[in-house]
Amino acid sequence: MSREQIRKLLGGYATGTLTPEEQRTLFEAALEDQELFDALAREQSLRDLLRDPAAKAQLLAALDALRGTSFDTNPDATVDRNRVREYFSSPVTQVTRVTTWRRNNRRFVQVRLDVGDVTRLGEAKPFAWSTYQFKRDGASDLFLYLQTVGASARKEVGNVGWTGHELAAFRLHLPSKIEYHNAGPDNPKRGNILAWEQSLDERLRGVPLTLDARMHTQSILYTALWLFGATFVAVVIMFVIVIFWIVRRGRKAED
Repeated sequence: MSREQIRKLLGGYATGTLTPEEQRTLFEAALEDQELFDALAREQSLRDLLRDPAAKAQLLAALDALRGTSFDTNPDATVDRNRVREYFSSPVTQVTRVTTWRRNNRRFVQVRLDVGDVTRLGEAKPFAWSTYQFKRDGASDLFLYLQTVGASARKEVGNVGWTGHELAAFRLHLPSKIEYHNAGPDNPKRGNILAWEQSLDERLRGVPLTLDARMHTQSILYTALWLFGATFVAVVIMFVIVIFWIVRRGRKAED
């Protein structure tokens, strides 16, 4: 079986439609291919999600309530990732991946997008509740990111088991040193990540939330590489000086 055929088995594994022979072939191939193994681990999260009707219903209900979508929140319904992909696709957004995972016994869905111009993100229906700014501030020579999140759709979804302790979170993973942010005292988090949190109740009621972050124009990676290069050059120079000094002392001793 070719690599492409084996990768096609991943979707069947998540939905539980593989034959025992196909599942064994997939597992054996994953043991020899780290990339395939990692992909299989991600599909396992989706497989678990599809077996948890209550979590699946709450997940889609939140999207329906906040953004006015019409996903089926019936606990017995199958999650249609194609519909999720279609919903987030637009002339200004391109969906590259839809994945799920579990943390602290909670289910999450991640939609990865390519966006050519973040300032036009509000033209895409899922993100139309916000206005976006991303520009270079000439006075401070910093990049400014400003997002103002407005009202939710506040669509009625009935009793789906929410307890009132749920959070809606907005996260930014920034590539350069952060000079200022309003995300709160526990930020930035590991990995240069900023996280703004709001209770689900407040988000449903449309309590305004502003995401303000200002960062240096030079990436952390560039700075790290420059420092590494400078350190390497300094070590080489010192090494050459030490060798020259040893050779010189040796010649003086011979004289």
